[in-house]
Amino acid sequence: MSNLQKIKPGMFLLPQEMGMRVPGLIIATEALLQDVEIEKPLDQVRNVAYLPGIVGYSIAMPDIHWGYGFPIGGVAATDVKTGVISPGGVGYDINCGVRLAVVPGAYRDLTENVKKELLHTIFKSIPSGVGHQHKGAGLSDKDFRALVEKGARWSIEQGYGFERDLEHIESHGRIEGANLDVVSDFAKSRGRNQLGSIGSGNHFIEIGEVRHLYRSEIASAWGIEQGQIYILIHSGSRGFGHQICQDTLNSFMKQGYADNLPDRQLVAAPLDSEAGQTYFQAMAAAANFAFNNRQQILHGVRQAFQRVCGISPEQIHLIYDVCHNIAKFEEHEVEGVKRKLCVHRKGATRAFGPGAKELAPIFRTTGQPVLVPGDMGRASHLMVGLGNPMTWCSSCHGAGRARSRAQSMKAWGGRDTIEYMRKQGVRVMACSSKTIAEEMPDAYKDVDSVVEAVQEAQLANMVAKLSPQLVVKG
Repeated sequence: MSNLQKIKPGMFLLPQEMGMRVPGLIIATEALLQDVEIEKPLDQVRNVAYLPGIVGYSIAMPDIHWGYGFPIGGVAATDVKTGVISPGGVGYDINCGVRLAVVPGAYRDLTENVKKELLHTIFKSIPSGVGHQHKGAGLSDKDFRALVEKGARWSIEQGYGFERDLEHIESHGRIEGANLDVVSDFAKSRGRNQLGSIGSGNHFIEIGEVRHLYRSEIASAWGIEQGQIYILIHSGSRGFGHQICQDTLNSFMKQGYADNLPDRQLVAAPLDSEAGQTYFQAMAAAANFAFNNRQQILHGVRQAFQRVCGISPEQIHLIYDVCHNIAKFEEHEVEGVKRKLCVHRKGATRAFGPGAKELAPIFRTTGQPVLVPGDMGRASHLMVGLGNPMTWCSSCHGAGRARSRAQSMKAWGGRDTIEYMRKQGVRVMACSSKTIAEEMPDAYKDVDSVVEAVQEAQLANMVAKLSPQLVVKG
């Protein structure tokens, strides 16, 4: 860490060393950099800088922690003509992401019985946990193809949501170029019954209260009020995306694309190669599956509010849905010249600022919502993107783990975690007590510190602080 150089508020330069094609850029505060686990992910930042065609910086967000190849919280852009695409720069859970919706009424007006019934209804109606899925025949081949080609629009056409939802989803809920024909039958079989399910690990559904507004004018423009009930959903492409990643890694390794890289987990194919294009098409298919997955989960939560609280689904408004494990083609300025880049964001969120053409009119005025889940005991945050060119208009994606799952399990195993959380004012349900122990609040960095670093570096500004109250964990 001794060679990090502070270059701007919230920004540190990791100097370019032999083999690195670009320097590293670390978004953090000095306090966050004292993390004893920082050296290993910093090595991964250095390794990413070796990738052919990388431009600008190898970037790490303040929620950085060790990952497969790329650090989680890593961003890298490669030139479409000379660069590569790396599955490790997207991650196994392709288009893992978050969506935020708001419910009319104040959280404080919910009675204890209603809260308890609401949590149980959501837990029973939306599958969660390892391998848990919907029963029945699952997606037909025809529906699977339509889903990956249309994106979230497909679910809306099936009655899972409303047309207006699409303007509140990154890329309008569809990544272009998806091709189901390049996806293995095994990957399709893994995803066929998993649409509308949370999955395991750190995935969740969270109901809570909008606790504090930092920028009331932006919150008002988006339809958010202090004290209001919110819904936060974190999930991805399930086994479908996981298998696509594994299939691609196996194929890339066999073709020798890991040669001459400092870490085989960075294995990457040229963007203009058949292998690179095939991965992008499969990745886009998984991304569109994930958009549909979150769309159908939100539908299930809307239905639960209708059954328990008498609030119609139409009254529950989607604020935004963001990807945080994705590679996307975007146009950015590099050394004064606009170039088409493939921007890898792994555990990082797009954070376009005001005026960005891809955004819906409401967000073109304010900047894009950036969703930053924290942990189930402290807080999550809603921010607004500033479109910082140094990070390719990117921001953090969460608090970031402070201790491994094994370490958290060792600390909390055998204790009554549900009762502990209840005493903190949070009701939590999960299929496994092990999951809760692995996901206790102290397993994560303090999200307040993370978003403060993001704001200090001028990547995004804080809009609202969210307080979790009812949590379903994967």
